[in-house]
Parts: sequence; structure tokens; C-alpha cells
Amino acid sequence: MTTPLSSEDNVSDDEPPSLMARTQNCCAPAQATAPVFVQKDQGWDDWRWQMKNRIRNVPQLVNVFPSLRGQAELQEVARKYPLAITPYYASLIQNADCSDPVFNMAVPQVQEFHNPPFLCEDPLEENDDMPVPGLVHRYPDRALLIATTTCSMYCRHCTRKRVAGTREISISPLRLQQVVNYLRRTPQVTDVIISGGDPLTMPDEAIDRVLSAIRSVPTVEIIRIGTRVPVVMPMRVTPELVSVIRKHHPVFINTHFNHPNELTSEAAEACGRLVDGGIAMGNQSVLLRGVNDQPQVMEKLCRGLVRMRVKPYYLFQCDLVRGVEHFRTPLSRGIEIMEYLRGRLSGLAIPSFVVDAPHGGGKIPLLPTYVISSSPSHTVLRNYEGLIVTYPEPQTRDDYSPAVSANTDPRTQTFLAGGVSDLNAGRSSSIVPENVSRLKRRGQGRILSQTGKPL
Repeated sequence: MTTPLSSEDNVSDDEPPSLMARTQNCCAPAQATAPVFVQKDQGWDDWRWQMKNRIRNVPQLVNVFPSLRGQAELQEVARKYPLAITPYYASLIQNADCSDPVFNMAVPQVQEFHNPPFLCEDPLEENDDMPVPGLVHRYPDRALLIATTTCSMYCRHCTRKRVAGTREISISPLRLQQVVNYLRRTPQVTDVIISGGDPLTMPDEAIDRVLSAIRSVPTVEIIRIGTRVPVVMPMRVTPELVSVIRKHHPVFINTHFNHPNELTSEAAEACGRLVDGGIAMGNQSVLLRGVNDQPQVMEKLCRGLVRMRVKPYYLFQCDLVRGVEHFRTPLSRGIEIMEYLRGRLSGLAIPSFVVDAPHGGGKIPLLPTYVISSSPSHTVLRNYEGLIVTYPEPQTRDDYSPAVSANTDPRTQTFLAGGVSDLNAGRSSSIVPENVSRLKRRGQGRILSQTGKPL
């Protein structure tokens, strides 16, 4: 049995705060259609006030964004897929239309009813991988606990749209004990991810109770928390919350920034409090059409995350979930973005592009192809610039003889006709594209182009 949240966490149907200029904590100057909120008795900075004043229905939405008035289909979409937006996150919307990335992620759209037949409610088959209610055990050493169905903001691209917002409840003591009992019987699970919903929407005491229960299992080494709170309600990250979490180290937090417009000073301060508390942070973005599917946008996001001491961890292909088809991009787009990032960002700032495979297949990493060819003696590789090089494989005394003279510096050789086959056989060491800025910066012409002219 599950129990409802306490009364202080129940959803409010009150009207959102009146519309007056909010001059502090704005990520960008408000434009004509942007919402602006009033700070009342410092309530804006209280996460409970943010939860109580979420936009929860279409009338409230229209009250904040009058330009949406008359769009009757929004009511139908919100009835199917519930709506919740914190006042803070709504204040990040600069234009109340689909040109705005934050608007796209927060506001219902009629495109959510476009569902090709290959989409389904639970494409990852989480329900089939639950040995006990609320615990998804897919990988041998990892399990995911759904601690609550509540979020402060219901993302329109959510992979759990089938349950998001339909009933806001948290895990009951009985269910939590069932999870603990299963983990004790399954010692190969050493890493538990606490997810939801958003577990950081629970009160501190409830979070402490869940973390204590999981930490009581001797074989659990790592606890991770998945949360979007630093993005959509950063004031929730209080010193008290940090103290609760750090009691249960090692704890890692993965959050969910998707666009540079979300990288506000408030968000940076929230992440800073967590990191200063010894909590390592990663970020899991989702590749979304019309939001972050431009390489330059993703580069800016990754750079901003690293400045905030948050490691870009995953870039997810959008799941095959009903209601999110308009967000999906071709896989080739993600690979194109990864190709763009390599060489422009350090490895610290580059996420792994992954597809969470249907039928519970788990995460499959996708990369541009850097291996061109291989033989027992050499592997031919390319770098982000298009430079093609040969990498000699380990050899024993009786293996092949090197094709390049040991007295010759291979970097100064010119190889014309053999192409990749000569690289594969070790008869040449590189094929250098023209106009490589890195080589021009060297200014010595030690590496020659295929025409024989110094670069």
C-alpha cells in the first residue's frame, strides 16, 4: 500500500501569484510574453511556496500566459498528461510559444497526441523488471527505486508519462521494507538509484528515511539520486537538505539540464551547495527536437555545466514513449552532435550519447566511427579534424617486420598512392587533410600534405 503525501505537500489549486515585475533572479530580461512574478513575504525563495504555487491547470496557465487563451486543445492534452510548472521555472520562459526551449519542455502541446504505432506507454519495460513494487532491477549490479511519483515540474518529454502527475504519492514504509528485503536477498546489487518522480520533492525527513533504509543494506556501496530540482526549483537545495544527503555518503546526484537558458545563477548556487557538501554531480540531458538539437547549443550547455562543477554524463536519445514523438530526433543527429563536440570540448565536458533500448535492453552508447580499418599489424584511425593515422599493434619477435624504416621520422614522410591500405599494412603513417589549423599553428611544416607541400 502507498500513502499520500503529508498535507503540506498536497497539490494546491490556488491561482498563481499575481503578475508584477520580478526584478531579481531573472535569467534574462522579460519580454512581452514572458511571465513575471511577485515576491511575497520572501515566499519566492521557499521551495514549499514554489510547490504550493505550481501552475497545475490550464486556467492557471492562461492566467500567466494570456497569449495561450483560446487554445482549447490544451485542456485535452493536460487532462491526458498532467501539467505542473513551478513559478521559478515559468519565469525562465522568455517567449510563450514553441520558439522558446523552456516553454517547449514545460507547456502542453497538441503534438503530444501524435503517436505512431511503435510508441508505447512503457518502452523500457520497467514494470516487467520489478521484482518488488517500486524497484526496477535490470542490470546485474544496479537497481532503481521509484521513491515518489511527485515532481515539482512535469517535463513534457518524460519517460514515465504514463504515471507522471496522475497521482502524487511517495513510497510507503511497507513498500520500502519490501525493497530493503529484496536488496538483502540480492547482494550483487551494489548501486541503487533513487528516482521517481523527483525524490527531492519529498520532505527532508522522508528523504532521510529512504536513504537510511537503502544504506542499511550492507552490500549497497553506492547511492545515486536522480533529480531535476536544481533545474526547476533550485531553492529546494537548502543547507539542511545537503546535511541530510551527506550523512549517507557515498552519494552521487545526477540532475537534468537540457538547455543553457536553465543555467541560471540560482541553479549554479544550488549545484554549488551540493558539490561543496561532497556530493559529486553529473548531468543527464535528453536530446530534444527544437530544444537542444543544435550542436552549438549542446556545446554551450556542456561548457556551462562544467563551470558549475557538474559533469555532463549522458545525452539520451528520446525514448519511444507515447506523447513525445514531436521531441524525437534521428539517431544521426545525436552522432552529428557528438562529432561536433569532440575536439571542441575536453573529455571532461563531453557526455556519452546513449539509447535506452526498447524491451529493457539497457543503455547502448553510440559514437561517430573513428576506426576506419584494421589488420593484425595496424589499426587505421581518424581524429576529429579528419587526420587519418595508423596505429601499430603490439608485435613479438616473429611477427611482421616494420614497413617504415626505423631511421625515418614517419611524421615527415609523404605517402601518395597507397591510401588506407598502406596505412593498414604499416607502409605509411598518416593521411593529412589540408587546412588543419592545429598543424598550421605549429609553423614548422613537419607534417606534409598528400601533395608533398608543407601545411
